[in-house]
Amino acid sequence: MTPDFATITWRGRTVRIECQWIAPEKTDAPLIVFLHEGLGSVAMWKDFPAQVCEAAHARGLVFSRPGYGRSTPRADDEIWDVDFMHRQAHEVLPALFTALGLGDQKPWLFGHSDGGSISLLYASRFPEKVAGLVVLAPHIFVEDKTVANIEVARTAYLGTDLPKKLGRYHDNPDSAFWGWNRIWLHPPFRDWNIEAELDAIRCPVLAVQGIDDEYGTLAQIRDIATRVPTTELLEIPECGHSPHRDQPDRVIVATASFITKNRRQTP
Repeated sequence: MTPDFATITWRGRTVRIECQWIAPEKTDAPLIVFLHEGLGSVAMWKDFPAQVCEAAHARGLVFSRPGYGRSTPRADDEIWDVDFMHRQAHEVLPALFTALGLGDQKPWLFGHSDGGSISLLYASRFPEKVAGLVVLAPHIFVEDKTVANIEVARTAYLGTDLPKKLGRYHDNPDSAFWGWNRIWLHPPFRDWNIEAELDAIRCPVLAVQGIDDEYGTLAQIRDIATRVPTTELLEIPECGHSPHRDQPDRVIVATASFITKNRRQTP
């Protein structure tokens, strides 16, 4: 499917955002917006968003954040700082919604890993603009095992064919990889923590994590439930950091059920 592009102004320059719509003709159906992981893109989701939308009787929007997929790559001198996920949630996402004419809608956000963290931050800053969240393996603080495996990824990128593999999903794999890898391994990022910000979330939340997640412990989603009373937890055995790839059927059924149930409960 040929992607569309939306244009926003961000960091003082024009940025094109790669977008892909799912069932846009279903104008009365709920809208699910998919936010990818730290090395993800529109293409990397493959057909999973379409399967979720079909099961949930929804339409969907999948997009690549700046620096990823076919979106505008990072500028040569652009280095992300500790607040990079906040800026995605507070600046890029609102600008994208405005550019696409979605300013008056309340989407469901479906985020994986960094995309899950960005979804939580958006719902915290704009609690009245979100219908609900489904977050897979989100990060709300930095753990040793996360940093250790991101260091492993750096070694793989420098010494294997990982750049070639990522080139299947990104026009500029260096932009995608180093934007993500450098900030996660930047020493000040070890203090990054968004737990207190979660207190402002008012929408229903489904927090999903694999029991065998190599990038985080179950404390991540359990702490969300402590902070946000509307949270439901799904801890999946035989599942790593990507539940939508390791256990797709389980995630699809849980997501469709969660959205359907909470739509009925909405006044």
